[in-house]
Amino acid sequence: MIKELYRNFLVQLQKIYSLSEATNITDWVFEKMASLKRSDILKNPDKPITTAADKLIQKTLQELLLHKPVQYVLGEAWFYNMKLKVNKHVLIPRPETEELVEQLIKDRKSKLTDPVILDIGTGSGCIPIAIKKNLPASIVTGIDISEHALALAKENAAMHNAHITFTQLDFLDESKWNTLPDCDIIISNPPYIPLNEKKKLAKNITDFEPHLALFVPDNSPFIFYEKIAAF
Repeated sequence: MIKELYRNFLVQLQKIYSLSEATNITDWVFEKMASLKRSDILKNPDKPITTAADKLIQKTLQELLLHKPVQYVLGEAWFYNMKLKVNKHVLIPRPETEELVEQLIKDRKSKLTDPVILDIGTGSGCIPIAIKKNLPASIVTGIDISEHALALAKENAAMHNAHITFTQLDFLDESKWNTLPDCDIIISNPPYIPLNEKKKLAKNITDFEPHLALFVPDNSPFIFYEKIAAF
């Protein structure tokens, strides 16, 4: 019965998540894996579930109990009211980054010019895609050192019909700066966590999110900010 499966899933998740988090994750998984919303389960709690869906849900639960973020398990995340693909090569988009994008969009909507915008460390492409969809006249470039991240960013941009130039580039290499466009705006959520703080972070971050996008050397914690300022 779907009700029992849902209840067991929720109870198991509460071993590592709060009730509210566990409930949100459970609802997301059941909607994604079995096309069932919580309201469907409440209306028809005795509804049988297919063997395939049952196995998929059980497999998902085991991955989640290893502290793997639900976004990586399901291969998707939400950002600025958009569904995006995510995988182990990119950070999960953060609410704080949404606030950064919101600030830029609100500011530029009041201007008459069409800005040239550069996103440094684009990852999943969440920042430039949100900008392009909300400021369609803007000219947007996203750069990243990771070819795997850029491949995913291109997929996400195509999915949302956002025309963005994506370029593989190590921004810390100043000799490459002359290949970048003259831009009006730079936006970035760069790595900023010193390596020696790794042990203080949650297991779901250190075990699954790409270290390349998280950590900087202990002796140069502001290296990306310094390079961006110099650029």
